[in-house]
Amino acid sequence: MSALGLSADLADRFAAIALGHVTREYPNHLAHGFEGPQDLGTPSQLHPIFYGSFDWHSCVHGYWLLAAILNRFPDGEHAANIRTLFDAQLTPEKVADECAYFARPLSRGYERPYGWGWLLKLSAELHQLEHGRRASILQPLTDVIRDRFMAFLPIATYPVRVGTHFNTAFALRLSADYAEIATDAALMDLLIETADRWYGADENCPAWGEPSSDEFLSSTLIEAECMRRLMPADRFQPWFDRFLPAIGAQQPATLFCPATVSDRSDGKIAHLDGLNLSRAWCFRSLASALPSNDPHCAVLKAAAEDHLATALPHVAGDYMGEHWLASFALLALITQ
Repeated sequence: MSALGLSADLADRFAAIALGHVTREYPNHLAHGFEGPQDLGTPSQLHPIFYGSFDWHSCVHGYWLLAAILNRFPDGEHAANIRTLFDAQLTPEKVADECAYFARPLSRGYERPYGWGWLLKLSAELHQLEHGRRASILQPLTDVIRDRFMAFLPIATYPVRVGTHFNTAFALRLSADYAEIATDAALMDLLIETADRWYGADENCPAWGEPSSDEFLSSTLIEAECMRRLMPADRFQPWFDRFLPAIGAQQPATLFCPATVSDRSDGKIAHLDGLNLSRAWCFRSLASALPSNDPHCAVLKAAAEDHLATALPHVAGDYMGEHWLASFALLALITQ
């Protein structure tokens, strides 16, 4: 297997990891607002589908990982177990209960924007899975999240550039995959307009402060990947040249040095394994946007290999990383 290839064996390993946590209710980090004692509930009572994986958003992208693997390996070792899980969990009744949670007044900003982006990414993958039947079941919740984006982005004056769940470029990037496959022109137009409004004038990015001890995204690289996805190719190349003018010389140097993870039992420090994996995804994706004879391609591909090789051995081992890291590894491995 190439360092940047997804083998059947690795897909089976990732599927086993996700199947082991998407219905594991505890430990659980529940970000829940209470209006009164009537709002008490266990994770599975509040979120009948996405109650596992330590938190709601990690459970959503655990389901995405399983859908993505089933799409690529429909006869894989765990394919039957994935289908059984989806049949049990992705039901109209449970989707309605997930929608009801978002209808609560205190849920206006729940999981914004990270969980929103991942829910649309999951929906996009389900659209491609077995004639889209499960995407249709999830559609009411997809519509809730889609409409949240439509309402929120016009009033979001500024982007959020931190390398954690609040990063807005990451959410736009994931949402674009849904807008495209669902042929949702209104959403796609809003994503494009918002990305241009937030990031279109950026140049000479110094990657200052990367990485910090709590980041799983490079605010620099995910912005570039967002613009690659949402900008026409003829506009992206000049923008990228302005944004990272010395990328061919491996500058800013901090982007090319994989992060050191000192304690994988610490959930925040374990984010840095995710940083290495998400950088690998961005480096590889950005390389694909450049002309094949562009000397920058080799630099970006080598950086992707380096980061992936550093982090891939650590997608399992401690639950603080295990409940989510394989999703980020898969993003890098399936990027063409």
